[in-house]
This record gives sequence, C-alpha cells and structure tokens, in this order.
Amino acid sequence: MKLLTIAIPCYNSAEYMEKCIDGLLAGGEEVEILIVNDGSTKDNTGEIADTYAAKYPTICKALHKENGGHGSAVNMGMEHATGLYFKVVDSDDWVDQDAYQKILNTLREMAGKEPVLDMLISNFVYEKEGAKHKKLMHYHHMLPEKRMFTWEECKHFTKGHYILMHSVIYRTQLLRDCGLRLPEHTFYVDNIYVYEPMLYVKNMYYLDVDFYRYYIGREGQSVNEGIMISRIDQQLKVNKIMIDFYVKHREEIQGSKRRDQYMKNYLEIITTVSSILAIKSGEKTNLEKKAALWQYLKEQDAQLHHWMRLGIMGIGMNLPGTVGRSISVAGYKICQKIFKFN
Repeated sequence: MKLLTIAIPCYNSAEYMEKCIDGLLAGGEEVEILIVNDGSTKDNTGEIADTYAAKYPTICKALHKENGGHGSAVNMGMEHATGLYFKVVDSDDWVDQDAYQKILNTLREMAGKEPVLDMLISNFVYEKEGAKHKKLMHYHHMLPEKRMFTWEECKHFTKGHYILMHSVIYRTQLLRDCGLRLPEHTFYVDNIYVYEPMLYVKNMYYLDVDFYRYYIGREGQSVNEGIMISRIDQQLKVNKIMIDFYVKHREEIQGSKRRDQYMKNYLEIITTVSSILAIKSGEKTNLEKKAALWQYLKEQDAQLHHWMRLGIMGIGMNLPGTVGRSISVAGYKICQKIFKFN
C-alpha cells in the first residue's frame, strides 16, 4: 500500500499539468499519482498522462474517462486510490517541495498508530496572477500544533478562515466509509468535499507548512466572478446539497459543539456567496433564485434559517436599500478573502 495517493483532475490541461506532476514526483515510491483525464478534447492531456504512466509506472497511473466535471474526476480518484491517505491537487496548481517532504514525514510517522489520523491540515498560498503580495491561508490561532487533536480542542474559526480543499489530506478509507460522492457536471463541488467528511473526522493534525500553491487569475477560471454569476445555478445546487446534509445529520453534527459551530458557519459563508452572486448580477431572475434559496432553507430547517437570518451576513443578504447593500459589500469582502474570486 502507498502512503499517499494524489489525484490530479485534468481537463484540457496540457499547458500546465506537467509542472504540477513534476513537482509531485519528488514524493518517490511512497506516493501514487493518479492523473485523471476528464474527457479532454482540445489538447493532448491524455497523451501527456499516458507518457507519465509509461515513464513512472510504479508512481503514476493514467485514468481516462468521459467528461463529467471536477467532482467526477475526484470520484474516480477516490475509487482507484491505493494510498493510506488521499489528496486532490488541481492540474494548474503545485506544491512546495520542502513542505511536501515534511507532509510525507508526518504521514509516515502517524501511519498505523492509534488513535487513527483522519485528516491532516496544512497551509496554502494564493498564487494570484499579477499580485505583488501572496496571501497565505494558515491556521495558527485556531488549531493545536505538532500533535493530534479533536474538534473540541479547536478554537473558534474566524470568518475568513475555513478548511478548504487545498488544506486537507484525508484518510482514504474515511472518504469511502462516509460514502462521499460528488455530483457530476457541477462546479464548486470542492465545498462539498470539505464539508460532508467533517462529520466523520475525529482526529486531526495541523502541520504549519505552506504546502499547497493555489493558482488564481487564469482566464476562464471557475472562480472568476463573472463566470461564477453565469454558473449561479450550480452554486445554488451545491448550496442546497450542503443544507440537506446538515439537516439530515443535524443531531450527529451537534454531538460536538465545535464541529456544529464550524459547519454552520461554513454553510453560512456558502449561502452568503450564493446570495452575493445573485445580488451582484442585478438580474431579476437571480434575485428570485436567492429568495427561493432562503425559502428552501426555511422549509428544511426553520431553526437554522432563523439563526442564519439573524447573523450579520444574513441580515445584509436580505435587507433592501443602502443599509442592505453596505452589509452585502462587507459580506462580499469576507467571501473574497476566503475564496479569492475576482
């Protein structure tokens, strides 16, 4: 069994995927790299994947599938993973080499020990095109360091600090046991990836290294604000899936006060993103969709709806006029800080 499986979803990624893969090869034989070609048609992504698989047959595997979107590629990665732990690295991102070795050292040290490590968290850096200063997302003040810990030992996560896909490495079997399955042909499913498993994560470890380099600013990228508005229906779909999950598992989630607080706050942020996109579009149909989202939340869980509506961002998303818009802008800035949509 490999120590770590890294899945790389690739869709017409020939221009940049080699930089990503080359950096991950430094993990050597302890690492399995699954290059998932998600039905690429515009370039030679599939050929590049096959080349790596042929050159590094004990490390790289090329998986080819019909196009199903990012979530579908992650699903295939989870299905084929043989590593004890599992990480997703997008094809236009890369990892820091020194931090990579520290990550592997830590996973090796924790492997086979009791209690079992469910999730390793590390820092990531926003590599924004044209930006002079790179934003670092760290967890210094929220998570214990250099030891395993549980939810109850976490401190309050401030708005602007959440555990994103770039931060996490899961125990592979945990993902399988919890039945995680991301929807196909849907953007923004990374939010589900870092939401649903949190119910099942018990033991965590925070390694304070700047491991993941998240590249943003590329033309046509899914986090571009205009593109997000054009895909608002997919954002709303993800939002409702997360609402449904919380409602279905409310009692289990509330078994840990800190976990419940975290998952409610994260759901609040996602609902704020959905609302802001609708507001910024200025389109009547999108504003109606925003109202429908809040009504859906109310119908599914009146208590959660009441809590979220009374929050500062909930108030701003639902108030008309200058006051409502000013609070919406404040909420927008918080979301921009987290997700860096531009």
